Amino acid sequence: MDTYSKAVTTLKSAITSAMERAIENGQLPKAELPGFIIETPADKSHGDFAANAAMAGAKAFRMPPFKIAQAITENLDLSGTMCEKFEIAGPGFINFFLGEEFYSGVISEILANPDQYGCSDFGKGEKVMVEFVSANPTGPMHMGNARGGALGDCLAAVLKKAGFDVWKEFYVNDAGNQIEKFGCSLEARYLQIFKGDEIEFPEDGYQGADITELAQEYADKNGDCLIEKSSEERKKELVGFALPKNIKKMQEDMAKYKIIYDKWFFESELHNSGAVKEVVDLLTEKGLTYEQDGAVWYKNKQVLTEKLLKEGKTQKYIDNLELKDDVLIRQNGNPTYFTADIAYHKNKFDRGFNTLIDVWGADHHGHVMRMKGAMDAIGYDGEKLDVVLMQLVKLVKGGELVKMSKRTGKAIQLRDLLDEVPVDSARFLFNTREANTQMDFDLDLAVSQDNQNPVYYVQYAHARICSIFKSLANDGIKAEKCTSRELALLKADEERELISHLASYSGEIVSAAKDYDPTKITRYVTKLATLFHKFYNACRVKSEDKELMQARLALCECVKAVIKNVLTMFNISCPESM
Repeated sequence: MDTYSKAVTTLKSAITSAMERAIENGQLPKAELPGFIIETPADKSHGDFAANAAMAGAKAFRMPPFKIAQAITENLDLSGTMCEKFEIAGPGFINFFLGEEFYSGVISEILANPDQYGCSDFGKGEKVMVEFVSANPTGPMHMGNARGGALGDCLAAVLKKAGFDVWKEFYVNDAGNQIEKFGCSLEARYLQIFKGDEIEFPEDGYQGADITELAQEYADKNGDCLIEKSSEERKKELVGFALPKNIKKMQEDMAKYKIIYDKWFFESELHNSGAVKEVVDLLTEKGLTYEQDGAVWYKNKQVLTEKLLKEGKTQKYIDNLELKDDVLIRQNGNPTYFTADIAYHKNKFDRGFNTLIDVWGADHHGHVMRMKGAMDAIGYDGEKLDVVLMQLVKLVKGGELVKMSKRTGKAIQLRDLLDEVPVDSARFLFNTREANTQMDFDLDLAVSQDNQNPVYYVQYAHARICSIFKSLANDGIKAEKCTSRELALLKADEERELISHLASYSGEIVSAAKDYDPTKITRYVTKLATLFHKFYNACRVKSEDKELMQARLALCECVKAVIKNVLTMFNISCPESM
């Protein structure tokens, strides 16, 4: 148990014991002890911890909270709690102030194993898959993929730190309708090279310049060898040439973005293995399909209506959702994307993952309930599928919205962004806003090397600490192991505020893992840098008082270790000089 958790646990036990003693001596009436919480006040003048035990007990004890608080505190023994004093505040809150044991304990704990600080067994080794980006391989990756990549990769890192067994996966849609459209688009552009405008381009074809470039690349290499072949042969050949090139570019872009997946899973595997057909057969066996107009349909409306009614939703609420059935097999005999997606999520569960986390764009909102319902329908637990919905991101430069790349004159792609912006900045900045909020990505800020850029600000704090140690080393001074008595010299408000923030790191990791929100950790480390700069400006590290100097060096080492811990976890560089 980390020092912070130990402090909370022992304090909670002391408060519980105080209530029991108050009941025994008649200061509180006999009643079931209330549940209560211990939290950290926003205003540090209100103490390090605040307990609402008196407020929570008002109903059970049928007494005013202030009177209950008096009874608790009159029976409270703080020995072994790491707290040195308490006070009753407002209508009955009990505020607690931590003592030297806590502050020295935090520093000792961090220095004992800095690389592992913040790790916990909260996840109990549960197998979790995080699937993110999963961009369509028929074209270049865009800005939404840039945000999704940073969020997904850093979320996976937080979950791993919190004790989950994490697997990262990219789902490649290399089959189905979009690949058919890709083939038709390539075919049209290829034929236009040799036959000109007499070849019409498909209305729903992919219009991107990349399609034209790929067709031209094939023609330059192989000439008009496909002109006399059938359309099917031509499309198969062109897709076989172009698709691996697109997928390779995606893998290169992700690697440049410092994202390494455990697996790139290809949709074609599901079709070739019969897994997609198996899902249709399974739903049919359960009476959840029907045929209409030559297509096979899934009874989505029935499944979700029954599910929502069981959850206590009203029929009026359900009617307002305007639920509809879904096509599984089209008239042409090809499965829909939805069918393959059901098979893919079934495959994930079959591989032994307990929880599935998908990072999707907000435009997939309506797909969430359908997929959860489909998991229930085929005999799995839809509640074990969690979807992080990500809002749009806009590029801003000079206060103006940017839609086109100056270099190419085309829509900005992930590759363009990574050519213009340091990867460290992109990964950090995309994790400064929660996924469910729209985001303006400021290109000027991302490339700036000053304290306005949060990743620079954090990296600079780390580099500044490194420079402190180098400077002292030049004077023949090096850090030495401190005793608890020496660490207890750290009494300044700036020192204790900094130590308290360091102590909360493990809890922040768990909170970020619970909420699937890695942005909590970027905010945490940014505040850590702020508190360090505040401490540095208020407390001189190099001092004639050798014991105080060594204690402050120990504190600097802790801050350095935790900043490195966070940046390394998020695969962001941690420079020692800037």
